[in-house]
Amino acid sequence: MTEQNIRIAIVGATGAVGTVALQLLKDRDWPAENIVAMASYRSVGKEIPYGDSVLTVVEATPDAFDGINVAFISADSSVSKALAPEVVSRGGLVIDDGSAYRMEPNVPLVVPEVNGADVEWHEGIISIPNCTTTPLAMALAALQAESPLTRVTVATYQAVTGTGASALQELKDQSAAIANGNEVSVEVYPHQIAMNVLPQVDDFQPDGYTNEEHKMINETRKILHLPDLPISVTCVRVPVPVGHSEAVHAEFANPISAERARELLGNFPGVRVVDVPNASVYPMPHTSAGLDEVQVGRIREDLSHESGISFWLSCDNLRKGAALNALQIMDEVVTRNRLPGAAATA
Repeated sequence: MTEQNIRIAIVGATGAVGTVALQLLKDRDWPAENIVAMASYRSVGKEIPYGDSVLTVVEATPDAFDGINVAFISADSSVSKALAPEVVSRGGLVIDDGSAYRMEPNVPLVVPEVNGADVEWHEGIISIPNCTTTPLAMALAALQAESPLTRVTVATYQAVTGTGASALQELKDQSAAIANGNEVSVEVYPHQIAMNVLPQVDDFQPDGYTNEEHKMINETRKILHLPDLPISVTCVRVPVPVGHSEAVHAEFANPISAERARELLGNFPGVRVVDVPNASVYPMPHTSAGLDEVQVGRIREDLSHESGISFWLSCDNLRKGAALNALQIMDEVVTRNRLPGAAATA
């Protein structure tokens, strides 16, 4: 079986991440007959243009996965919990974009450039990290090749599409209302997001950190195979359509010069150094949107710590933060001959 003969199900095909996944498959000239667009019953029958073809959305039910080799699930955790075992029982591979399985000890959590070998031990389900974790793990992996990490502090600046298509529409509606002097309607977030910044992503826990912040901490440790790495995170939602950014301060066992850090980051797969600050050249959501690479800039030695490096990054949260990473995981599985069932041996 060639890779493009693999039958793929996109669960959440009408959502923000699912839409990008279909765009990426189209860019690969993936045959329409080997893609099944799935969503909830509310979207059944919806037609999605795909090149010269049209994909008709079917309901994501257990029987819909008969004959599916790879299911990419981009939906809430309850959907993943209900459907993933059904895919596995039918001999398919699940690549899950949600948080349902990320911290399960028998489920690999994978960024192929960092820990692609972890797909070797999957049992039918592989998780994609949070869209803020992926670029952070890539940058830290590049730098820790020089010296062991000892501590990381991160502040995120997260686009509304990290929440979904409804949040993007709310940002547009609120921006239009403000521009026209009308009352702002708030539904998706606890406060208006247009012309505002919310220091809350997900629900707060008793320790004062949010679920999103705990995800970044735990997932980064798992991906880097550093279970005791000290990490502190503050996650912030900003009025940006696409592109998450992060201010990162990383400490190491031994000093790393800014020049060496630029070299390490520039040579790491999937990372692009964009770092000419005197010319106002640095990563931004506006310039990272639509790109596959993680952009890293403002690279400098930390004045507060002799072995610290500070930097800024931006990444398209729908591409490398989600859909692209899923397809790269599939590629890794195929390359390592770890696709379950007949697809692995045909």
